[in-house]
Amino acid sequence: MYVVILAGGSGTRFWPLSRRKTPKQLMSVFGGRSMLQRTVERILPLNPEGILVVTNTLQAKETERQLSFVTGDLLTIVEEPLARNTAPAIGLAAEIIASRDPAAVMAVLPADHYIQDEDAFRAALDQARLAAGNMSLVTLGIRPTAPETGYGYIEADLGDGRGGVFPVRRFLEKPRHEKALELVAAGNCFWNSGMFVWRADVIIDRIRTHMPDLYTGLESLRVPPRLREIRTMAHQVEALYETIQAESIDYGVMEKADGVVVIPSSFGWSDVGSWSALPALLEADDCGNVTVDNSQVVTLDSHGCLVLGGEKLVALLGVRDLVVVNTGDAVLVCPRERAQEVKHIVEELAGRGLSGFL
Repeated sequence: MYVVILAGGSGTRFWPLSRRKTPKQLMSVFGGRSMLQRTVERILPLNPEGILVVTNTLQAKETERQLSFVTGDLLTIVEEPLARNTAPAIGLAAEIIASRDPAAVMAVLPADHYIQDEDAFRAALDQARLAAGNMSLVTLGIRPTAPETGYGYIEADLGDGRGGVFPVRRFLEKPRHEKALELVAAGNCFWNSGMFVWRADVIIDRIRTHMPDLYTGLESLRVPPRLREIRTMAHQVEALYETIQAESIDYGVMEKADGVVVIPSSFGWSDVGSWSALPALLEADDCGNVTVDNSQVVTLDSHGCLVLGGEKLVALLGVRDLVVVNTGDAVLVCPRERAQEVKHIVEELAGRGLSGFL
């Protein structure tokens, strides 16, 4: 099995720590290794045939540096010249893998997720690998632990499965709270993790059916015989990306294709979508305050705050449910409940031409 890691995101919800050259996946959110490094480390015990990390040109050098611990020819860095969402990235990786073995199974994983039980995660991937051999498009659905409104959902037909693999009835957008309560209560709806497993030739065929323009562009590529020479494709990829539209694999293929199945899974998963996700993943003090990366914090009558102080001491007095992030050149302060909106700060900075803070 090949493993494709999508590592080209910008991580705008983690500003000011996450920047264009060092986005969330390249950060040490939990201390120690970056999220990308942890992602690669957790799949190495599966003994993959190859690891393809799809990133953008701006982040490629740091990505390669961080993954220098991967020895031999196991690792291939694939550079995207432009951001085009997940469908082109996955299609590009599938085309590269298919040039070596069209029937090869490939797992597609985001680079910036948190997984607590790595053994259970690898077991789910192994189960998905077997299911993908039946020409299915396999997705890992996370058993919900709460009516989460920040995730999309997958509705499964639990009455028509075998071996823990079930047909997908439909994909659902991020719901309002009332709808999320209904989905969790139904018992057959799972969080959409954005993790997929399929054969390279099968996903290329589905792209041909549902995204013909992308398929035509991918088929025009000439992949070098050796993956170590993948950078010789740069001009071809640039020409392709200038002509195709940005689209997610969910919208472009998964919501339309036949043979989509889900494996309900529980392995302590979070997409770590914003600062507000960290309090559930890090140890809090008696007042529910969480510090990131051993920051120095003094709190008086303050509760439920998340603090990354950098090299500065942060003192909290009489405040609740705040996010406080200091990175030297910028300080973010916002309510935890509005942490998802930090991306709008990034948009505002870009609109004002303050590119030095991006």
